[in-house]
Amino acid sequence: MSTCTSASAELGEPVGGTAPVARTWLMIEQPGPWGAKALRASSLDPAVGRELDRLAAGTGVRIALIRRPGRHADPHRPTPHRVLLAHTAPRNPWMRTATVTDPGELTALDFPALGAGSHGDFGVPYRGPAVGLVCTNGKRDRCCAVYGRPLAAELAASGDSDIWEITHLGGHRFAPTMLVLPHGYTYGRVDGHHAKDILLAAGAGRVVRDGCRGRSAWERPGQAAELAVRELTGEEAAGALTVAGTDEDGPDRWTVLVTHTDGRAWQVAVARRPALPPRPESCGAALGTPARIDVTGIKGAAADGSAR
Repeated sequence: MSTCTSASAELGEPVGGTAPVARTWLMIEQPGPWGAKALRASSLDPAVGRELDRLAAGTGVRIALIRRPGRHADPHRPTPHRVLLAHTAPRNPWMRTATVTDPGELTALDFPALGAGSHGDFGVPYRGPAVGLVCTNGKRDRCCAVYGRPLAAELAASGDSDIWEITHLGGHRFAPTMLVLPHGYTYGRVDGHHAKDILLAAGAGRVVRDGCRGRSAWERPGQAAELAVRELTGEEAAGALTVAGTDEDGPDRWTVLVTHTDGRAWQVAVARRPALPPRPESCGAALGTPARIDVTGIKGAAADGSAR
Protein backbone atom coordinates (compact mmCIF):
# COMPACT_ATOMS: atom_id res chain seq x y z
CA MET A 1 0.00 0.00 0.00
CA SER A 2 1.37 3.42 -0.97
CA THR A 3 2.10 5.85 1.87
CA CYS A 4 2.74 9.59 1.91
CA THR A 5 6.40 8.80 2.61
CA SER A 6 6.81 6.46 -0.34
CA ALA A 7 5.02 8.88 -2.67
CA SER A 8 7.25 11.79 -1.63
CA ALA A 9 10.42 9.74 -1.99
CA GLU A 10 9.42 8.34 -5.39
CA LEU A 11 8.75 11.87 -6.66
CA GLY A 12 12.13 13.08 -5.38
CA GLU A 13 10.62 15.84 -3.27
CA PRO A 14 13.46 17.87 -1.69
CA VAL A 15 13.52 18.12 2.10
CA GLY A 16 15.45 21.41 2.39
CA GLY A 17 13.50 24.35 3.79
CA THR A 18 10.82 22.19 5.44
CA ALA A 19 11.90 22.18 9.10
CA PRO A 20 9.48 23.26 11.84
CA VAL A 21 10.09 26.88 12.84
CA ALA A 22 11.06 27.55 16.45
CA ARG A 23 13.77 29.66 18.00
CA THR A 24 13.26 27.88 21.31
CA TRP A 25 12.00 24.36 22.06
CA LEU A 26 10.22 23.42 25.28
CA MET A 27 9.89 19.63 25.53
CA ILE A 28 8.04 17.92 28.35
CA GLU A 29 8.35 14.24 29.17
CA GLN A 30 4.93 12.61 29.12
CA PRO A 31 4.74 8.80 29.13
CA GLY A 32 1.74 6.91 27.88
CA PRO A 33 -0.19 7.19 24.61
CA TRP A 34 -0.45 10.42 22.63
CA GLY A 35 -3.35 11.71 20.58
CA ALA A 36 -3.04 13.65 17.33
CA LYS A 37 -2.87 16.94 19.26
CA ALA A 38 -0.84 15.53 22.11
CA LEU A 39 -0.78 18.59 24.38
CA ARG A 40 -4.55 18.19 24.70
CA ALA A 41 -4.85 14.44 24.09
CA SER A 42 -2.49 12.54 26.38
CA SER A 43 -2.07 11.91 30.09
CA LEU A 44 -0.99 15.55 30.41
CA ASP A 45 -3.75 17.63 32.01
CA PRO A 46 -5.53 19.09 28.94
CA ALA A 47 -6.11 22.37 30.79
CA VAL A 48 -2.34 22.66 31.25
CA GLY A 49 -1.80 21.80 27.60
CA ARG A 50 -4.23 24.47 26.44
CA GLU A 51 -2.61 27.09 28.67
CA LEU A 52 0.89 26.22 27.48
CA ASP A 53 -0.33 26.49 23.89
CA ARG A 54 -1.81 29.91 24.62
CA LEU A 55 1.30 31.19 26.37
CA ALA A 56 3.66 30.04 23.61
CA ALA A 57 1.64 31.47 20.69
CA GLY A 58 3.60 34.11 18.79
CA THR A 59 6.67 33.95 21.07
CA GLY A 60 8.98 31.77 18.96
CA VAL A 61 8.65 28.92 21.47
CA ARG A 62 7.47 25.53 20.23
CA ILE A 63 6.18 22.99 22.77
CA ALA A 64 6.24 19.23 22.30
CA LEU A 65 5.84 16.13 24.42
CA ILE A 66 8.63 13.57 24.57
CA ARG A 67 9.06 10.05 25.94
CA ARG A 68 11.73 7.39 25.95
CA PRO A 69 11.59 4.78 23.17
CA GLY A 70 9.88 1.54 24.09
CA ARG A 71 6.50 0.46 25.39
CA HIS A 72 4.09 3.31 26.04
CA ALA A 73 1.69 2.00 28.64
CA ASP A 74 0.04 4.71 30.74
CA PRO A 75 1.45 4.39 34.29
CA HIS A 76 -1.80 5.84 35.76
CA ARG A 77 0.16 7.44 38.57
CA PRO A 78 2.08 10.68 39.09
CA THR A 79 5.61 10.50 37.69
CA PRO A 80 8.43 13.06 37.45
CA HIS A 81 8.61 14.86 34.13
CA ARG A 82 11.97 15.60 32.53
CA VAL A 83 11.99 18.95 30.74
CA LEU A 84 14.37 19.97 27.96
CA LEU A 85 14.61 23.64 26.99
CA ALA A 86 16.77 24.67 24.04
CA HIS A 87 17.41 27.93 22.22
CA THR A 88 18.75 27.22 18.74
CA ALA A 89 19.91 30.57 17.29
CA PRO A 90 23.64 30.29 16.46
CA ARG A 91 24.65 33.58 18.09
CA ASN A 92 23.36 32.53 21.51
CA PRO A 93 22.55 28.81 21.66
CA TRP A 94 21.93 27.07 24.95
CA MET A 95 20.24 24.02 26.36
CA ARG A 96 18.85 23.53 29.87
CA THR A 97 17.18 20.65 31.66
CA ALA A 98 15.05 20.20 34.75
CA THR A 99 12.63 17.74 36.37
CA VAL A 100 9.19 18.86 37.50
CA THR A 101 6.52 16.98 39.42
CA ASP A 102 3.70 19.01 37.86
CA PRO A 103 3.95 20.32 34.25
CA GLY A 104 1.58 23.09 35.34
CA GLU A 105 4.65 24.72 36.91
CA LEU A 106 5.85 25.53 33.40
CA THR A 107 3.01 28.00 32.86
CA ALA A 108 4.96 30.40 35.09
CA LEU A 109 7.78 30.65 32.54
CA ASP A 110 8.34 33.91 30.65
CA PHE A 111 7.61 32.70 27.13
CA PRO A 112 8.50 35.92 25.25
CA ALA A 113 11.87 35.95 27.04
CA LEU A 114 12.45 32.28 26.19
CA GLY A 115 11.75 32.96 22.54
CA ALA A 116 14.16 35.89 22.59
CA GLY A 117 16.93 33.68 24.02
CA SER A 118 16.80 34.32 27.78
CA HIS A 119 16.36 31.16 29.88
CA GLY A 120 15.89 33.01 33.18
CA ASP A 121 18.08 30.43 34.99
CA PHE A 122 15.57 27.67 34.33
CA GLY A 123 16.95 24.31 35.43
CA VAL A 124 20.62 23.56 34.89
CA PRO A 125 22.82 23.51 31.78
CA TYR A 126 22.54 20.32 29.77
CA ARG A 127 25.95 18.58 29.73
CA GLY A 128 25.15 15.32 27.96
CA PRO A 129 25.68 14.06 24.41
CA ALA A 130 23.76 15.28 21.38
CA VAL A 131 20.01 14.83 21.74
CA GLY A 132 18.03 13.10 19.01
CA LEU A 133 14.24 13.41 18.99
CA VAL A 134 12.45 11.14 16.52
CA CYS A 135 8.84 11.80 15.56
CA THR A 136 6.80 8.67 16.35
CA ASN A 137 3.23 9.91 16.79
CA GLY A 138 1.16 7.51 14.74
CA LYS A 139 -2.03 9.35 15.70
CA ARG A 140 -0.87 12.24 13.51
CA ASP A 141 0.36 10.03 10.69
CA ARG A 142 0.98 6.31 10.54
CA CYS A 143 4.33 6.82 8.76
CA CYS A 144 5.71 8.48 11.89
CA ALA A 145 5.01 5.33 13.88
CA VAL A 146 5.91 2.80 11.18
CA TYR A 147 9.25 4.41 10.35
CA GLY A 148 9.99 6.50 13.43
CA ARG A 149 9.61 3.99 16.25
CA PRO A 150 12.10 1.43 14.88
CA LEU A 151 14.64 4.22 14.30
CA ALA A 152 14.22 5.60 17.83
CA ALA A 153 14.62 2.10 19.29
CA GLU A 154 17.76 1.42 17.24
CA LEU A 155 19.38 4.71 18.25
CA ALA A 156 18.50 4.22 21.91
CA ALA A 157 19.99 0.72 21.87
CA SER A 158 23.31 2.08 20.57
CA GLY A 159 23.70 4.15 23.74
CA ASP A 160 25.76 6.85 22.02
CA SER A 161 23.25 9.71 22.27
CA ASP A 162 20.32 10.94 24.34
CA ILE A 163 17.32 9.64 22.37
CA TRP A 164 13.65 10.53 22.77
CA GLU A 165 10.43 10.12 20.86
CA ILE A 166 8.66 13.41 20.11
CA THR A 167 5.06 14.21 19.26
CA HIS A 168 5.36 16.28 16.09
CA LEU A 169 8.01 17.67 13.73
CA GLY A 170 5.84 18.24 10.66
CA GLY A 171 6.61 16.76 7.27
CA HIS A 172 5.06 13.32 7.82
CA ARG A 173 5.95 12.46 4.23
CA PHE A 174 9.66 12.71 5.08
CA ALA A 175 9.46 10.08 7.85
CA PRO A 176 11.42 9.11 9.76
CA THR A 177 12.15 12.67 10.85
CA MET A 178 14.52 13.70 13.63
CA LEU A 179 15.30 16.93 15.48
CA VAL A 180 18.87 17.24 16.76
CA LEU A 181 19.81 19.43 19.68
CA PRO A 182 21.54 21.61 20.76
CA HIS A 183 21.71 23.20 17.28
CA GLY A 184 18.11 22.64 16.17
CA TYR A 185 18.62 21.04 12.77
CA THR A 186 15.88 18.70 11.57
CA TYR A 187 16.39 15.74 9.23
CA GLY A 188 14.14 13.65 7.02
CA ARG A 189 14.29 10.18 5.47
CA VAL A 190 17.03 9.08 7.87
CA ASP A 191 18.01 5.48 8.52
CA GLY A 192 19.91 4.19 11.52
CA HIS A 193 23.43 4.54 10.11
CA HIS A 194 22.74 8.01 8.75
CA ALA A 195 21.14 9.13 12.02
CA LYS A 196 24.14 7.95 14.04
CA ASP A 197 26.45 9.97 11.77
CA ILE A 198 24.22 13.02 12.22
CA LEU A 199 24.26 12.71 16.02
CA LEU A 200 28.01 12.13 16.12
CA ALA A 201 28.56 15.25 14.03
CA ALA A 202 26.17 17.30 16.17
CA GLY A 203 28.09 16.33 19.28
CA ALA A 204 31.19 17.80 17.65
CA GLY A 205 29.37 20.98 16.60
CA ARG A 206 29.05 19.99 12.95
CA VAL A 207 26.12 19.77 10.53
CA VAL A 208 25.53 16.87 8.15
CA ARG A 209 23.92 18.31 5.01
CA ASP A 210 22.51 15.08 3.59
CA GLY A 211 18.83 14.83 4.51
CA CYS A 212 18.85 18.14 6.40
CA ARG A 213 15.52 19.95 6.39
CA GLY A 214 16.94 23.13 7.96
CA ARG A 215 17.65 24.90 11.23
CA SER A 216 14.49 25.62 13.20
CA ALA A 217 15.69 29.07 14.27
CA TRP A 218 15.03 30.36 10.73
CA GLU A 219 11.86 30.79 8.73
CA ARG A 220 11.72 28.41 5.78
CA PRO A 221 13.27 30.72 3.14
CA GLY A 222 16.19 31.22 5.55
CA GLN A 223 16.48 27.49 6.13
CA ALA A 224 16.81 26.81 2.42
CA ALA A 225 19.26 29.69 1.93
CA GLU A 226 21.55 28.60 4.76
CA LEU A 227 21.64 25.03 3.49
CA ALA A 228 22.46 26.29 -0.02
CA VAL A 229 25.45 28.24 1.31
CA ARG A 230 26.61 25.16 3.20
CA GLU A 231 26.37 23.16 -0.02
CA LEU A 232 28.29 25.84 -1.93
CA THR A 233 31.08 26.25 0.61
CA GLY A 234 31.25 22.86 2.29
CA GLU A 235 30.90 24.62 5.66
CA GLU A 236 30.07 22.14 8.44
CA ALA A 237 30.43 24.17 11.65
CA ALA A 238 26.99 24.61 13.19
CA GLY A 239 27.68 28.12 14.47
CA ALA A 240 29.41 29.48 11.38
CA LEU A 241 26.39 30.77 9.44
CA THR A 242 23.63 33.19 10.36
CA VAL A 243 20.55 34.30 8.46
CA ALA A 244 21.05 38.03 8.90
CA GLY A 245 18.00 39.26 7.01
CA THR A 246 15.22 38.34 4.59
CA ASP A 247 13.71 40.75 2.05
CA GLU A 248 10.46 39.96 0.26
CA ASP A 249 10.88 40.49 -3.49
CA GLY A 250 7.30 39.70 -4.42
CA PRO A 251 4.71 36.98 -3.92
CA ASP A 252 6.56 33.83 -2.84
CA ARG A 253 10.02 35.26 -3.61
CA TRP A 254 12.73 36.43 -1.18
CA THR A 255 16.36 37.48 -1.02
CA VAL A 256 18.05 36.08 2.08
CA LEU A 257 21.30 37.46 3.49
CA VAL A 258 23.48 34.70 4.94
CA THR A 259 26.65 35.74 6.79
CA HIS A 260 29.69 33.81 8.00
CA THR A 261 31.60 34.43 11.21
CA ASP A 262 34.71 35.15 9.07
CA GLY A 263 32.97 38.14 7.42
CA ARG A 264 31.84 36.57 4.17
CA ALA A 265 28.26 37.12 3.05
CA TRP A 266 25.90 35.76 0.42
CA GLN A 267 22.63 36.98 -1.06
CA VAL A 268 20.47 33.96 -1.78
CA ALA A 269 17.39 34.17 -3.99
CA VAL A 270 14.66 31.71 -3.04
CA ALA A 271 11.16 31.03 -4.30
CA ARG A 272 8.22 29.08 -2.96
CA ARG A 273 6.57 26.83 -5.52
CA PRO A 274 3.99 24.02 -5.45
CA ALA A 275 5.44 20.52 -5.47
CA LEU A 276 4.11 18.81 -8.59
CA PRO A 277 2.59 16.44 -9.47
CA PRO A 278 0.07 16.31 -6.61
CA ARG A 279 0.77 13.88 -3.79
CA PRO A 280 -0.69 13.24 -0.29
CA GLU A 281 0.89 15.42 2.39
CA SER A 282 -0.08 12.80 4.97
CA CYS A 283 -1.52 9.30 4.83
CA GLY A 284 -5.24 9.28 4.13
CA ALA A 285 -5.27 12.91 2.98
CA ALA A 286 -6.44 14.05 -0.43
CA LEU A 287 -3.82 14.74 -3.09
CA GLY A 288 -2.27 18.18 -2.67
CA THR A 289 0.63 20.34 -3.77
CA PRO A 290 2.75 21.06 -0.69
CA ALA A 291 4.99 24.11 -0.90
CA ARG A 292 8.65 23.60 -1.70
CA ILE A 293 11.38 26.21 -1.30
CA ASP A 294 13.82 26.39 -4.21
CA VAL A 295 17.07 28.35 -4.32
CA THR A 296 17.22 30.19 -7.64
CA GLY A 297 20.53 32.03 -7.26
CA ILE A 298 23.44 32.91 -4.96
CA LYS A 299 25.62 36.02 -5.09
CA GLY A 300 28.53 36.72 -2.79
CA ALA A 301 31.73 35.15 -1.57
CA ALA A 302 32.71 31.77 -2.97
CA ALA A 303 34.19 28.99 -0.88
CA ASP A 304 37.73 30.32 -1.54
CA GLY A 305 36.74 33.89 -0.55
CA SER A 306 36.64 35.22 -4.13
CA ALA A 307 33.68 37.20 -5.46
CA ARG A 308 30.90 35.55 -7.40
